[in-house]
Amino acid sequence: MSTPATPPRSLAEALRTRDDASLAALLRSRPDLITPVPTDLTQLATRAGTRGSVVRALERLDRFALQTAEALAVAAEPASYDELAGLMAGDARDAAVAHALPRALATLREQALVWGADDRLRLVRTARELLAPSPQHPSPTGLGPTVAEATAGMSPGRIQEIVTAAGLSSTHDSVSAVASLTKLFTGRRRMKALLGRAPEESLEVLNRLVWGPPYGQVTAEPAARLRWLIDRGLLLPTAPGTVVLPREVALHLRAGRAHRETEPVAPAVEAKATHRPQVVDTTAAGQAYTALATVEELLKDWDEGGPTVMRAGGLSVRDLKRTAVALDVAEPVAAFWVELAYAAGLLASDGDADERYAATPALDEWLEQPAAQRWVRLAEAWLTGTRTSGLVGGRDAKERTLSALGPGLDRSAAPEVRHRVLGLLAGLPEGASPSAESVLARLRWERPVRGAGGAQRSTGSAEGAGAQGGARDDDDLRSRLARWTLSEAEMLGVTGRGALSAQGRALLGSRGAVAGGSGGSSGRGVEGEDGGGGRAAAGSSGVANPSGPSAPSGIANPSGLSGPSASSAPSDPSGPGDKLPVHHHQHRPPAPPEPLSPAEQAAASAAAARLLAPLLPEPLDHVLLQADLTAVAPGPLERPLADMLDVLADVESKGGATVYRFTPGSVRRALDAGRSASDLHDFLTAHSRTPVPQPLAYLIDDVARRHGHLRIGAASAYVRCDDDSVLSEILADKRSAGLRLRRLAPTVLAAQADPAALLDGLRAMGFAPAAESAAGDVVITRAHAHRTPPRTAPEPVPDGPPTPDTTLLSAAIRAIRAGDRASTTPLKSTPSPNGELPRTSSAETLATMQAAVLTGDTLWIGYVNAEGAASQRVIAPIRVEGGFVTAYDHTADEVRTYPLHRVTGVAELAEGWAAGEM
Repeated sequence: MSTPATPPRSLAEALRTRDDASLAALLRSRPDLITPVPTDLTQLATRAGTRGSVVRALERLDRFALQTAEALAVAAEPASYDELAGLMAGDARDAAVAHALPRALATLREQALVWGADDRLRLVRTARELLAPSPQHPSPTGLGPTVAEATAGMSPGRIQEIVTAAGLSSTHDSVSAVASLTKLFTGRRRMKALLGRAPEESLEVLNRLVWGPPYGQVTAEPAARLRWLIDRGLLLPTAPGTVVLPREVALHLRAGRAHRETEPVAPAVEAKATHRPQVVDTTAAGQAYTALATVEELLKDWDEGGPTVMRAGGLSVRDLKRTAVALDVAEPVAAFWVELAYAAGLLASDGDADERYAATPALDEWLEQPAAQRWVRLAEAWLTGTRTSGLVGGRDAKERTLSALGPGLDRSAAPEVRHRVLGLLAGLPEGASPSAESVLARLRWERPVRGAGGAQRSTGSAEGAGAQGGARDDDDLRSRLARWTLSEAEMLGVTGRGALSAQGRALLGSRGAVAGGSGGSSGRGVEGEDGGGGRAAAGSSGVANPSGPSAPSGIANPSGLSGPSASSAPSDPSGPGDKLPVHHHQHRPPAPPEPLSPAEQAAASAAAARLLAPLLPEPLDHVLLQADLTAVAPGPLERPLADMLDVLADVESKGGATVYRFTPGSVRRALDAGRSASDLHDFLTAHSRTPVPQPLAYLIDDVARRHGHLRIGAASAYVRCDDDSVLSEILADKRSAGLRLRRLAPTVLAAQADPAALLDGLRAMGFAPAAESAAGDVVITRAHAHRTPPRTAPEPVPDGPPTPDTTLLSAAIRAIRAGDRASTTPLKSTPSPNGELPRTSSAETLATMQAAVLTGDTLWIGYVNAEGAASQRVIAPIRVEGGFVTAYDHTADEVRTYPLHRVTGVAELAEGWAAGEM
């Protein structure tokens, strides 16, 4: 819509001047405003000014946009663009700040944090309250209150004394005296002359307070250097024993700057090393293979039922240590793999009375998939999940230890940080690995910790307060998430040697790769960056700030720094459902990339699997048998071969090749599983590239000859053997005393121990007994795979409402526009005193509807739906029959039918009303 002749008087009026594309950008950047859809623009403006919504919007600004908002919070209201530019660029007129300021201001306008023309800029009230300085909440700028605010409770006599001491003429009232003092402090030349007469010790005090905190403590009898400042209003008392440096004085000492350091350009992500892309991809593929093997080993270890679930939920510290030992990794790494399997839906609690962790039925399906697809499932679960294994071992707000698989590990910011870190890696040339510090610096610029820098929280001595710069908080959550992302991506095979792999780049999709070179929420498209295809050269966005804080001077503001001009504004495309003229905004920041749709994500995952598949080793169908009773698997084995070897032998070592060792116990385990000696010989002959060593053949035959020679059943338990001399040997062995055996017959012994204990006892004595059933058959024992009931993967905890898609935005904007037209259009009938639609009788409602059908008029109705929710709608009746009215609903932009008995009131709209008018 064209710019109105009169400036907007409120945020709602400013929103009415926007076109649909601008409203769509607002709702996309602040999705909480559309949940639920506002009824009109007035309600949208009200919601945009609520504290929760404003805090959320401020937390998603980049550092320079946030600094711009902080500068507006300490500027006069309303402020002109030149005043804002002076606070941001200072008297030296920093060229980089001047160039980036229009973009930052456009971001604040787009997100409805700032409204008004360039000569009347206004920060929304809630944002000003959050960012403006106060004794309880110092401003991040380090500035204190204005002269007018600091002298609000001061006696008129004391104000006149300050005015006189400053060399000004006394006035008749306090208001004019404060104005005169303010004019003195804001005049560069007069202020320079005043400070030129100050003692050196007094100037030293001012220099210590200039960058904040502006408050200091003084004694009842201040020193001479402090008395000189207090007498002239350069330090003003705020409470007994406390003084503050007025904002106008601090700005003069800062050469007009609101911030000690402004950061108009995002810091570059620096590449610390560059590798050949082929090396990166093969290294990442090796890590991906290791990740698959580790997850499989974990789930195999828990196949018959894993650790018990603690009463409060999660794994105990002891069980986590056991898992780490079984996987041969550190405990934090073991926690990562456990959480990854849980996030992928492969692991869950079984829900039994004795609740334990076990594999889910999805594991069997997952194991049947190709290796590349199995990796994609793990990578997607990690990329989109909100559970954060790095928190394991820490403590929550109630000082309770956080355990793996337990509650309290969800962090809604984790998916966004992971995508952003990988996006930054995608913005580097292929094969380039960044330094962790440059990645963290970029993330801190894109999402600064509000209140971490600038003014300190405490009040110090006026003589001992030092100049404080912006503190960097390396321990904030986003920085820790970023560090964990870099290490976890390497373990998972998304990166190789610190650089993003081809499969990792494909997993992000085209949008993620393009967004990799752009800035944060409002720093997207920072000048000097190349976001195309993730090929931006490292350091292309690292324009340094050429000028720091300068010394006080009397240089007048040059006229070369002006606000954005509408004459050179580019034309913006119409938004969804746009029926209005386009409202131009110069320097409008580009919209953030929309998240991938399910179809696009599926295509990206398929592309990643295709790129990874050729790099993974093919499963082998053979091993190499050696004379020392070992078998070497030179690579991954086919699943039937691997499963059989897990039964027949024990894993001795893992790595590029897996070494299996055959022992009497492992061979007996295979015989217990129902295999015969001939089956084992045939299996080894078929799958060995080397001849079966004689020692291994002897081992199998020897164990098989003794296996099942003794039979154990339930008496409580009995031992049966056709060779009575063997039974006599057992009875004579002192180690059998604990089994309490006695002979029932020459070939039968009875025991008071249960069959399982009897089996273990005789095996410990060197025998190879076999269990038998009541029918006398050998009981075949196989590992029982314990599975939970069907379980779904844990749902990520959302970080606020999701970003609306184009369809939802189009429908919402149409509804908001229609509701706004209904609330602002004049009516023929007189509204009720409280501004609501007057109620009409059923007969009057019916007559008005029928007349509107004949004349084609548009009506404003009140309607109550079946749930009792009241709403107001603008309709054009088409027909009235059977107690229903069929009409075109301008609010919903479709034809609908309404029961007449639910219409509470009706009014005719004024002449000349049209659906496209405001």
